[in-house]
Amino acid sequence: MAGLAQALADLVLARADRPGWVLGLSGAQGAGKSTLAANLASTLAAAGRSCAVLSLDDVYLGPQARADLARRVHPLFAVRGPPGTHDPALALSVLEALGRPGPVRLPRFDKGRDAPVPGAEQPVFEGPADVVILEGWCLGARPDPGAAASEPVNALEREQDPDGTWRGAVEAALAGPYRALFAAPDLTVFLRAPDFATVRRWRGEQEADLARAIAAGRPGRAMGDAELDDFLARYERITRRLIADPPGDLVVDLVADRTPGPLQRR
Repeated sequence: MAGLAQALADLVLARADRPGWVLGLSGAQGAGKSTLAANLASTLAAAGRSCAVLSLDDVYLGPQARADLARRVHPLFAVRGPPGTHDPALALSVLEALGRPGPVRLPRFDKGRDAPVPGAEQPVFEGPADVVILEGWCLGARPDPGAAASEPVNALEREQDPDGTWRGAVEAALAGPYRALFAAPDLTVFLRAPDFATVRRWRGEQEADLARAIAAGRPGRAMGDAELDDFLARYERITRRLIADPPGDLVVDLVADRTPGPLQRR
């Protein structure tokens, strides 16, 4: 990813012409977005540009808000991950604040506690940022109005959402609250996995790494194979759609070991 980080840094340095310029990084679970964002931020810092990083994972709704969605809309919204389980308005307000002078609290989400990090514990960035990196697995995803009536893509949809209520609500979220956030980046890059089976393998590798770290004393909990399959089933429909029809301005095709190809214009 180091070569790709440098190529993106060169591109950003040539284009970022105002405070709060936003680069979007999109790509499936395990594609390396967080690693690339960190490398890119370091590269930009070495070039004298201040850079803030915000992830969609930082703005998940807490368990109470998701429980309310589960009661009002569909039980599948109790589990974080798909569109509808984030606070896009919060993310957008942070992006806007990072373009102005002054301190900005950066939201973070504690996945171990399944809850947002309290404000007093959030990192503070002194704005304005020269560049903001916004990364997320579904960043730029376009809604599919026919998803609710379409055939299920997996057992979770078939057994837990037979009438398409959850699918329809996810797509409505993309068409509504997420639309302004996904339009915020000045440039969006999509990291494209070869296929969904590779995404499953990558995510499994992450869980295996986590399990080893836990065995060595790190707090947390790793998912087993069945739990991981259930988790990824919530992402499958949109992930397949993104791979087939990538969003954004530039696409980077990844091979099975995550080695990136060249930047390609959409």
